[in-house]
Formats: sequence, C-alpha cells, structure tokens
Amino acid sequence: MKLYDVISFGAVGDGVTDDAPAIQAAIDDCFENGGGRVVLESGHTYYSSSLQLKANVDLHLQKGATLKATADLAGYIRPNEQINDPKTARIGNPVTGKPSFVFLYAFGADNCAISGAGTINANAYAFVKRKDQYYVTGDFYPRPTTIYIEKSNHITFRDFTVKNAPFWTLHPAGCDDVLIETIRILNDLDVANSDGIDPDHCSNVRIRGCHIVCADDCICLKTTNGNAEYGPCENIIIDGCTLTSTSAAIKIGTEGVGDFRNILVSNCIISRSNRGLSIQIRDGGNVENVSYQNIFIETRRFCPDWWGTAEPIVLTTFNRDEQTISGKIRNIRFFNVRAAGENGVLIHGNADNYIEDVTFENCSITLSKTSKWPCGLYDLRPCLAYGVENADNAAFYLRYAKNITIEKTTAAFGNLCDSYRHALDAAQVDTLTLHRFAGTAAHETDEAIRCENVSNYKNI
Repeated sequence: MKLYDVISFGAVGDGVTDDAPAIQAAIDDCFENGGGRVVLESGHTYYSSSLQLKANVDLHLQKGATLKATADLAGYIRPNEQINDPKTARIGNPVTGKPSFVFLYAFGADNCAISGAGTINANAYAFVKRKDQYYVTGDFYPRPTTIYIEKSNHITFRDFTVKNAPFWTLHPAGCDDVLIETIRILNDLDVANSDGIDPDHCSNVRIRGCHIVCADDCICLKTTNGNAEYGPCENIIIDGCTLTSTSAAIKIGTEGVGDFRNILVSNCIISRSNRGLSIQIRDGGNVENVSYQNIFIETRRFCPDWWGTAEPIVLTTFNRDEQTISGKIRNIRFFNVRAAGENGVLIHGNADNYIEDVTFENCSITLSKTSKWPCGLYDLRPCLAYGVENADNAAFYLRYAKNITIEKTTAAFGNLCDSYRHALDAAQVDTLTLHRFAGTAAHETDEAIRCENVSNYKNI
C-alpha cells in the first residue's frame, strides 16, 4: 500500500495551524493515483478545517496522533444542498435534511476508510453552552456532525477514538457494506445530541467490538427523511459492544420514514444508561425481524432533560403528528437478556396499530430504585397523543400488543418505591402466553399479574 505522509505535503501538526490544505492535498493526490493510505504521524495534533474523503483512500491516524476540528464554522463543509460544491450549501437539519456542517465528509467515495489508533477531537465545547448542571446545548441546531459519509459502499472505520463530538459522531447514509469495528467514542454525557453511530438507510452493516459513551443514543439505526432516496436499513449486525448512554444504548428510530429489517444484536453490555434497547417508530417505516440475545442491561434515570425513564427495553409505535401514520413493529425476539434498573419493559402500540409477535425467553427483569428522580412514569415521547405518562411501574407493561410470549423468564423487585406494583401489567392485549414465568408483586397488597381486556390469555 502506498503511503502519503501529510507532513511531506506541508502539515505542521502544532495544534494551532490549520493543516486542512495539506491533509486535503495528500488525500487528493492519493485518490488521483489510485488510492492508498494518508498518514497522520504520531506525536502531533493536526488542527483542521473540514476534510473530504475520497474513494480508495484510508485516512490513518497513528497512535499518539490527534486530528482536532476547527472551532470556526466557516471552515466546515455544508453538504445538504449542492453535492458538487458542498462549501456553498445552505444550513439544513439532519432529521429533515442533510447535516448542516460536517468535519469529515464523503460522497460517492467507495472503499474509503478511517483507521489507526489515533484520536479525532471534534471540539464540542466550541459549540455548546451549559443549560444546567446535567445538560449542555448549543446556540444553534444542529451543530457539526463529526463524520458524515453518504452513498459510499464497502467502507471501513477501525480502531480510532473520537471524543468531544458536538452533534452526531459517525453518520453513514445510503451506504452498503459498512464495517465499523473496535472504535471508541468518548463523548461527555451532558452534551446533547452527541449520538455515537447512526447508520441511516444503510445495508449490510457490521458494528463490532466498540466502546461508546455518549449523550443521547450510542447506536441508532435511522431512515431519515433527508436521505429518503436511499433504501431501507437492513441486514445489520451489532455484536460485542460496551455502551453507556443518557438516552438509549441501542435504538431503532425515531426518525423512520423507511423500513428496518433483519437486525441481530448480541453479546453487548449496557451500563449506567437512561434506556437500554429501544424501538421507537413515529413515521411510516416498519420494523421486522429483530433479534436481541446475550445482553446485560443496567438502567438509571439521568435527569428529566433526557428522553426515557430508565426503561431497559422499549417498543413503541405512535403517530408523530396528525399527518403521519406510524409503521408496524413485528417479529421481535429477546433471548437471555438480563436487565436491572429503575423501570421495566415497556411495550405500547396504539388502538389502530398493535405491536405483534414479540417473544421473551430466558430473560430476567429486576426493578430497583437507585436515583433521586421520581418513579411511576413512562416516557412515550415524541408523539401526537402522549408525553411522559404517570403509571405504576411493572416489570412488564404491555399496551396494545398481539401475540406476546414470555417464557422461562423472571421478574423481581429490589429497592422499592411507592409506584412499583406488578410483575406483569397487561391491557388491550390479544393473545398473551406465559410459560414458566416467575414473578411476584412489589407489595403484598398487589397482584403479581394484572390483566385488563386481554384475550386468549394462557399461563402455563
């Protein structure tokens, strides 16, 4: 592999000089000569404006090298209007359009890569201000995305560390064959919207062996409206990751105008998170064929600024607004999942859209009060009809669901709060089967299993 050392192209690496022209020259030369590796040598901090990655180019950060993003918005690529001339594009929104500002950007860059044991410092605190002791946000929204790769296939992200992202960290969109392995994302837990990895309308994605600490979602599968020209999010493997989040550690949605299918999540440990596993459908996209297995989950509520009330598992489908009918959630399986935290499993469809075919096997759910924040809540945001709702907490809380099976599973309570009640609380459920389910109520005066308007109920 041919190497292109950015120092030889004029990079200084003193942490002050803008090295973007030199690094971009190395990337461009590498691309024009058929590809290779652009090397940022160890022992240097390369302060940089935005860079555009190219096909067949591996941007390689040696261990001990840091690539630090500029604090000046004038130095950021704006990809959301004119792909051929991204620096002239207008400001947009990553939920309804393309990202507004991007530090590391690529479009149509097949076989591009970012690798090495070095660090990308995205310079979050140049763009945020403190709201309270638990939460910082920015003077504008959205803030710069750290890495945005669009319509690029056979791409690889390996071994590097990203820290201090002011907004989404790694956002591949409309990409096929995406390998993300053994990267670290270390964002402060009070920086809003600093998601870890957000595959968007992507297919054949493998996320393996990553460690992610971030505010909002660690790994979030999306099908955003801004990238609706691309296909579904499908054929996804997430394996062997350690995750801490102020929202959901692993989420599907809430931006979901397209479908999600064929997703395997395994061998992950989720700790100190506001939520664990979440499927939140608010748009027209459907979710089907999702399997979670061999997962440990620990939840606790961070503060009311964040979505979630410490639910370890959430499946919800609600209409986002009066013009939007939410999609279906069906064929979801949980096997060997151990969850302990301040709340229980939440499955909540709506009267016109039941969640279907959900199985829990060899799972355990334990509720135990650990934070100072109130319990007796479920967070159903964002949607037309609900918000943060007052309700007694159960190990399993089921509403508007069909064909639910809970097998060889336990439900228990540790440190109690007044709102803890039932091992299982089900209403508006069609076909509920319990097989070797062991669960007791939180208090002697409560019943372990509460059913209201449940048809075809079996407890074997």
